[in-house]
Amino acid sequence: MAIDYGQKRTGIAVTDDLQLIANALTTVPTASLFDFLHQYLLKEHVELIVVGEPKQVNNQASDSSKYIQPFLLRLKKEFPDIAVARMDERFTSKMAFQTMIDAGLGKKARQNKALVDTISATIILQSYMESMEFKKRKEEK
Repeated sequence: MAIDYGQKRTGIAVTDDLQLIANALTTVPTASLFDFLHQYLLKEHVELIVVGEPKQVNNQASDSSKYIQPFLLRLKKEFPDIAVARMDERFTSKMAFQTMIDAGLGKKARQNKALVDTISATIILQSYMESMEFKKRKEEK
């Protein structure tokens, strides 16, 4: 599972059992994120949650990092048996927007910030899975 955490909305993506491809799941209001996670995790097996790590172009933590730290602490407290990883989320919103253009979505659909958040979470998860596959191949050599 991947989470693109935001102050208002949070995008969520998941992968298949074989962990081959990331899929957009939903966007939830951040205020109800933990309610959603509790319900979802009762029904679905999740072994890892990847949380987007906002950074500036110079690789320094962005201002929004201060909002994510309390979320991470609570996430680890409420779900201690689920591993948490971080993934650089720089440019994911721009990539999500470009994905919407490439998919032929109209201007009105591209203004849907919830859709952008969900696509961003999908990009975060797919990037994480690809980076793990790259590390695995590198270690095999």
